[in-house]
Amino acid sequence: MQTAKQYLLKNDPVLGKIINEIGDCPLKPHNRYYQELVEAIIGQQLSIKAAASIIKRFLELFNGDFPNPKQILAKDHQQLRSAGLSNAKANYIRDLAQHIETGELVVEKLPSLSNQEVIKELTAVKGIGEWTAHMFLIFSLGRLDVLPVGDLGLKIGVQKAYKLKGLPTPLEVSNLALRKHWHPYESVATWYIWQSLSQK
Repeated sequence: MQTAKQYLLKNDPVLGKIINEIGDCPLKPHNRYYQELVEAIIGQQLSIKAAASIIKRFLELFNGDFPNPKQILAKDHQQLRSAGLSNAKANYIRDLAQHIETGELVVEKLPSLSNQEVIKELTAVKGIGEWTAHMFLIFSLGRLDVLPVGDLGLKIGVQKAYKLKGLPTPLEVSNLALRKHWHPYESVATWYIWQSLSQK
């Protein structure tokens, strides 16, 4: 992470200023892959507070423990919905559990796959799109070179940091990252851009 920090400081003065204000980047991988994906589905389009409340109620369906896929599939649709899940999210969580239970998705193998292969595997599950796959790559697998070009926070942060007139398109974010030499540490650069928003 120090190598990434020094590389970005050297190559992008605008980002360098943010890095000096923020300090070290704490990104590091973990292996709670299945739990992370379930919680990502629950949290989609919700505030952190609302998501935490529903996750708590969801766990209460399983005596406070995080359920395995078989336990999720043993609950009927309405039981899952009683935790506050929308109709769609209840379906998505069951689809994820089904994919894991049948072996269509083997989460333990994800660390050995390329970024594009991980995205392909995850987006085969209903309710997991490219954005969720990008977040999984960054925060679960700890991949250092992921640029979530569709992320609104990244686009807002880029607009403010680089004083752009309008919100950049995904292609414009990608081109800026290329010009500013963020590769091979695009995830780290993205994290600093996110932090620049929370600082303000």
